[in-house]
Amino acid sequence: MKVMILGAGKLQVNAIKKVIEMGHEVVAVDYYEDSIGKKIASYSELADAFNYEECLRVAVKHNIDGIFTVGTDQPVLTASKVSEKLNLPYCINSVVARNVTNKAYMKKIFSKKNIPTVKYLLVDKEYDYSDFNLKFPLVIKPVDSQGQRGIFVVNNIEEIKEKFKDVIKFSRDTVILVEEYYKNTEVTVTGWVNKGNTTILAITDRVTFEDDKFIGICTSHEFPTRHMESYSEKIEELTKDIVKAFNIEEGPIYFQMLVGNEGVKVNEIACRIGGAYEDIFIPLLTGIDILKMRINSALGLKIDYSKLEKYDYKNNNKFLSSQLFFANKGRVDKINDCEENSKIDYLVSYDYNYRIDDIIGNIENATQRAGYFIVLADSLEAKKSYINEIYNVLYIKNKDNKNLMIKGIDLLTKKNT
Repeated sequence: MKVMILGAGKLQVNAIKKVIEMGHEVVAVDYYEDSIGKKIASYSELADAFNYEECLRVAVKHNIDGIFTVGTDQPVLTASKVSEKLNLPYCINSVVARNVTNKAYMKKIFSKKNIPTVKYLLVDKEYDYSDFNLKFPLVIKPVDSQGQRGIFVVNNIEEIKEKFKDVIKFSRDTVILVEEYYKNTEVTVTGWVNKGNTTILAITDRVTFEDDKFIGICTSHEFPTRHMESYSEKIEELTKDIVKAFNIEEGPIYFQMLVGNEGVKVNEIACRIGGAYEDIFIPLLTGIDILKMRINSALGLKIDYSKLEKYDYKNNNKFLSSQLFFANKGRVDKINDCEENSKIDYLVSYDYNYRIDDIIGNIENATQRAGYFIVLADSLEAKKSYINEIYNVLYIKNKDNKNLMIKGIDLLTKKNT
């Protein structure tokens, strides 16, 4: 069978490999000619994964049997619309897909269904601020972007007006989201929905930069969440409420929530496998291969739910960290990608996003990540030790032999520490 995957970058490579491993063919699609996933896919096409018409053309050309994406938000809508048009299997219909990929629709449903979220307004270029009633500081962001692009903290109305153009350039909509800043630590819920019934696979701490300049940019996911005892029941309740409110019937879910002095509030939601390499670490953590499940669902094949039905995240005693590291700017002269690294048993996966002679620029959003690594442990102390050890093993060095990698274990500018 032939599967079309929207996106062919680092976050989609594991999915492309998995589809081929399962005996199917892959059509890898994005708007870059040299994406790493295209080098291993059965077929590749140049098309914008956000663009329904372009992706429909490719789907028809290759007579695909299924279509999906992982690790990225907006193509979820594209995949759903193409599936509907060609009468292919899909987890969620295009209305649900729109509601979980556009924050304007998403926030309205939160409000209508009494799902706690921060106070917000939708603002266009001609918005009348005479009755503006939100309390500063505020966060402004596009309603339909990803990767923390176009997000700013503002302290007055003039700053909203000044930054409007910097936000809207990352959007295909005419409005931006303006919401009150809620001091918080973040958690992420990964789960699977089967016939409307939700199974939570993991609740992780989503560690982010503390500096407002880099607001929302994730630097690691930590399992289990430190909020397990205090808030797991509330998080589970909200997760099920969201699934019902958005009419999510099938497939993966990836919900981001904020824990602060007013309790748990829902930040945003998605119907996809997450972008912190959950397709790799969830099977290692739980024994449940959600990537295989997602591929089978895209092809309309039978899914084995036996492990899912027995699983309880509260009884999972493992400790895991998915480190999403960044690097200081400079030219890459050396990286440590030797065979010896594969012999470190607790280093279950790693990769760099840069190669020799690449130029690393300033950190602006999540797309500037320098790489990732995942460690698995049987205690919190061991996990911390492993993270520290791997930061001493991996490196990205410039010609002066300076390691450009920003060591996440220092946690000097990060939250959820």
